[in-house]
Formats: sequence, structure tokens, C-alpha cells
Amino acid sequence: MAMTLEEHKERNARSKKLLLWFAIMSMIMVFAGLTSGYIVSKSRPDWKTFTIPNAFLISTIVIIASSITFHLAKIAIQKDKKSSTTSYLLITLALGIAFVFFQFKGFSELVAIGLYPTGPTSTITTQFLYAFVVVHLAHLAFGLISLLVVIYNHFKQKYNATQTLGIELGAMFWHFLDFLWLYLFLFLYFFK
Repeated sequence: MAMTLEEHKERNARSKKLLLWFAIMSMIMVFAGLTSGYIVSKSRPDWKTFTIPNAFLISTIVIIASSITFHLAKIAIQKDKKSSTTSYLLITLALGIAFVFFQFKGFSELVAIGLYPTGPTSTITTQFLYAFVVVHLAHLAFGLISLLVVIYNHFKQKYNATQTLGIELGAMFWHFLDFLWLYLFLFLYFFK
């Protein structure tokens, strides 16, 4: 029995979502390893306590807002509201860039109080802190690239109420990045 076009599209969408879930699970394992190492290392005598930079709090608010706007873009395209979708996607991009800005501002706040990632004044504490943020920023770079691809495809008219897979996949990954940063921020806030 031959597969209909609808069945093929459904199967394709399920396959792509499953692949994304596998990728997300592998990223979760990376951060689980980092947080486990952090917890074990807290018992070291050279462990230093620190205060989370204010810029990291601002970046947390910004990334949560970006997740909301990406979700609104997905809802808008499902209703075939293309101009609203465009606005929400561009706002999401601006918020993603603002998140990166505040992450680097947070780095400068850490350096200003003498917490360096390397060198003679570096500690295991600061190395973990920088590792968390840098690895998350690397994942966010992929998130921004996928968002740019979604925006490009949107401008090429590839999405509509019946074809939303690209935006759905982009939103799933973006929400994961949001959740991941929120987890890291709360983890560092409560386990410093």
C-alpha cells in the first residue's frame, strides 16, 4: 500500500522531531556532567564563593522573553498571520542578541571583581563558572543560526498554517536553550 503525501509529511515531521530530541538529550548529558563535576568540586579547599553578576539576571529575563516571542511566532504562523510571525521572529532575534550581549557583560563583571577564567588568579570555581556560560553560549550560537534559518525560510514564504515544521523545530530548540539557561542560572545561584 502506497503512502499518501500527508502520511509522508507526518512521518517526516516525527522523524525530525525525534532527531532533535536525541540531540537535546545529549546536550542535557553534557550539562549534567558539568553540574556533577561542579558539585563534587565544591568540597575542595580552594573553592571560592562568588556572587552571580547582575547581567546574568538580566540575560535570564531576556531569554525568557525571547522564548515567549518565539512561541507567539509559532502561534501566529499557525493562524496564517505572516506579518505578526515576522515581527515576533525579529523580536526573538533581537532578544537573542541581547542575551549574548548581557552574557559578555556578565563576563566583564566577573573580571572586574577579579574572577578570571585562566591565569595565576584563576580558581576551579571560576573555571566551572566560565565553562557553564561558554558551553551554553556555544549552544546558543546554534540556536541563533537555526533562528536565522527560520527567519530566512519565513521570508521565502515556506511557512503557512499547514506547513509549520521548521518554526516548530526552531521553537523546540529555542525553548530548550531557555530552559537550560534558567536551570544553569538557578543552579549557580543556589549552589555557589
